[in-house]
Amino acid sequence: MTISVGDTLPDANLIRLGDNGPETVSLHALAKGRKVVVFAVPGAFTPTCSSAHVPSFIRTKDKFAGKGVDEIICVSVNDPFVMKAWGEATGATAAGISMLADADSAFTKAMGLDFTAPPVGLLARSKRYALFAEDGVVKQMHLEENAGACEISAGESLLAAI
Repeated sequence: MTISVGDTLPDANLIRLGDNGPETVSLHALAKGRKVVVFAVPGAFTPTCSSAHVPSFIRTKDKFAGKGVDEIICVSVNDPFVMKAWGEATGATAAGISMLADADSAFTKAMGLDFTAPPVGLLARSKRYALFAEDGVVKQMHLEENAGACEISAGESLLAAI
């Protein structure tokens, strides 16, 4: 079942690369009592993800903060080493966006937003979306129909909706 407005985010662990190596991050702990934006991409370093999706949240980060958003989280089915390198390469880390790995795609599957596209080497990846949650409850959900598009899931579109 695909997550939708009114649902609670699944209790899932994601991974970030910290100063002492990989660290497990509880999504519930990040979302509890806070306003968060979560956006997911099919893959780090892929064209639309790097040239459109991540930059849209870098551009809008301060405006989200102005609306009370405590954290913007980017999730991809990649390992934490790739997510760290991608965050540095795109400027997302410097902008204050949390780059979290869903290495085994457990979170993506729990969200009901996984897909596979073997011809382009994408296996058990996340559909492209952006959501806004308050205290772990989804208030806005913007899911792209086409994984190669970044329109309704762009930072500007989600910002306009909240």
